[in-house]
Amino acid sequence: MAPNSESESRKLLGRLRDTMAEDAAGQARLDKITYLTADSMKTEVCSIYLFRDPETLELCATQGLKEEAVHHTRMKMGEGLVGRVARSGKMINTADAPSERGFRYMPETGEEIYSSFLGVPIQRLGEKLGVLVVQSKTRRLFSEDEVYALEVVAMVLAEMAELGAFVGEGAALKQRHTQAVLFRCGTGQEGTAMGQAWLHEPRVVVTNLVGDDPDTERTRLQESVGKLRISVDEMVSRAVGDQDQVEVLEAYRMFANSKGWLKRMEEDIDRGLSAEAAVEKEQSQARARMAQVTDGYLRERLHDLDDLSNRLLRILTGQGNETGAKLPDNPILIARNIGPGELLEYGRSLKGVVLEEGSVGSHAAIVARALAIPLVINAERITNEALNGDLVLVDGDQGVVHLRPDDTVVSAFRDKMAMQAKAQERYSVLRDKKCVTADGRHVQLLMNAGLMADLPSLESSGAEGVGLFRTELQFLVRNKMPRRMELAALYARVLDASKDKRVIFRTLDIGSDKVLPYMKPQEEPNPALGWRAIRVALDRPGVMRMQLQALLRAADGRPLTIMFPFIAQYEEYARARAEVDTVLVREKRLGHSVPEKLEIGCMLETPSLAFASERFFREVEFLSIGGNDLKQFFFAADRENERVRRRYDSLNVSFLTFLESIVKRCEATQTPLSFCGEDAGRPIEALCLAAIGIRTLSMRPASIGPVKSLLMRYSLTEIRDVIEEAKLRGEQSVRQAVMEYLRDYS
Repeated sequence: MAPNSESESRKLLGRLRDTMAEDAAGQARLDKITYLTADSMKTEVCSIYLFRDPETLELCATQGLKEEAVHHTRMKMGEGLVGRVARSGKMINTADAPSERGFRYMPETGEEIYSSFLGVPIQRLGEKLGVLVVQSKTRRLFSEDEVYALEVVAMVLAEMAELGAFVGEGAALKQRHTQAVLFRCGTGQEGTAMGQAWLHEPRVVVTNLVGDDPDTERTRLQESVGKLRISVDEMVSRAVGDQDQVEVLEAYRMFANSKGWLKRMEEDIDRGLSAEAAVEKEQSQARARMAQVTDGYLRERLHDLDDLSNRLLRILTGQGNETGAKLPDNPILIARNIGPGELLEYGRSLKGVVLEEGSVGSHAAIVARALAIPLVINAERITNEALNGDLVLVDGDQGVVHLRPDDTVVSAFRDKMAMQAKAQERYSVLRDKKCVTADGRHVQLLMNAGLMADLPSLESSGAEGVGLFRTELQFLVRNKMPRRMELAALYARVLDASKDKRVIFRTLDIGSDKVLPYMKPQEEPNPALGWRAIRVALDRPGVMRMQLQALLRAADGRPLTIMFPFIAQYEEYARARAEVDTVLVREKRLGHSVPEKLEIGCMLETPSLAFASERFFREVEFLSIGGNDLKQFFFAADRENERVRRRYDSLNVSFLTFLESIVKRCEATQTPLSFCGEDAGRPIEALCLAAIGIRTLSMRPASIGPVKSLLMRYSLTEIRDVIEEAKLRGEQSVRQAVMEYLRDYS
């Protein structure tokens, strides 16, 4: 394409649109695109390489290379210049291709006579589809205009692929959104579910890629950007009075008012794109940059730009969230990410949740646990692949999602769910029985909660109380700080619903992966070890005092149990306890009732607290081992990192020995001790924890039945002997020894 020739650019786009409209097979369309592009750009070669599988590119169409190489020449990701473009997502423009690093000569193509090479990625919203290449005999670098033109053709190719333009006999691509796809993900919440896909943000499909009248398209874009800016301004105005939230939204508004952003899209329109295609081109480039940026702040800003592009596309196309589609009977929610408030709006109608992003400690994971909904995270590009109504199987136990599975997979999955349902029926018989082991030891099983919706599970699960009520959920699901009166009313309803069973309220545990929407994010290199939980509370005591007042007023004279999170040393506990005493004095002075019995304890989540002074163990009224955090700090393995979080066994001898030392210290000072976390809800782990002396376990409601069933069948004394024998043999973990004993015993 000649430099500065807008008419040629527009002419090529028009010809591509005509090709798309033709009633032709997919291969014929690809062949014609290579011919049109080579002809327009005055190059001898134009080739299209597409992915056959995630690691293999195939030459699918060419103008200028040997015809017999089509569908026969293949290369791996990163192999040759084409493979480098595919891997990096960046274009390569060189006048002397054979001298470039990584050049691979493929004799079957006849490309040895071509020196100049320009390759650009074919990608749509971060999804890599292939590489588009032009070559010429003359040694020269391609101009900026020529690079731009090829990028536009690549974008049109990606959109045509999304719309199924290349499907047919001999075509390069399979029909989109029809194949079975397996996603290997991370587990956010265990459980299994089968249902129909429901996209939290339905995909916007751009069908008019080419604009006939640039003035009209510019006007459409400018009017839509105007509406977008008004909506963002309204968001900012609603946040007035909350400085932290305003600062976050101001950064969002800065992007919406960016002249550079608008200018780039207007330039795309001038070169022949429609307003929608110009927005999506900019969005795809932002997604590509996002995938390569490691800095958290920059990724967040690129995420803002991506979200703004989505909003703008919805305004332009009219394809809003209200599509008229009806929520299916068994919805599996699919989203890139989702806030806790939005997830709560769906509530228990959901059968499962699948997220492209997220973490095991994210707000969504916390709510999913509270609602007992299976959740998987890090399902890469599932929002691009899934359509509303697709059959989805979610296996939160294994961290696997099957999208549009075949009949054999569905049948096997149904069998697994049926077996789980039968097991739950068996457990229901045990609901009203105390958990007493074969050697007569009572193990108290408590449940974790965080929402009023959890409380019906207190009776149906057979839990003897609530070992952990996460109070931060009420802060996370709001856009502003809740008032003391609102919290007091909520806590009172929790106590009412517990029907005199003990509820342990954990004070606000924020920071790390739980950042309040109205709290300024803290850029920390390692948030899990940073300003979080009790550290925030002691530095900002006003919020803690307000919450303590709400708890005391909710009790209204009834017994109350409060637990402080993430205590690392005695001094932190002493300061937090002093805050309780201060609030108690004030409440009495105001004439409010105070609890007839007030218990104050804390979570042991840091190894340092296990070595605190005896004074601490004598003063604290109870301790709850926070297994999730304690294990990650003990093994130095980030539980948010899928590569390491499953690397270390909870039944490792060193970890069990450490837990035993805590048990002995608590026994010496008669300090009540419990264990709270994922491991408490796993039957084998629960059995071992009880055997080493931890006789109170707190877990999600659905785990109580399986744990109780196993505990009641075995002797803790004998399990303790198995553990000790494994230690003496020098085994790294006692898991194998315990499981062999259970198999032999049964």
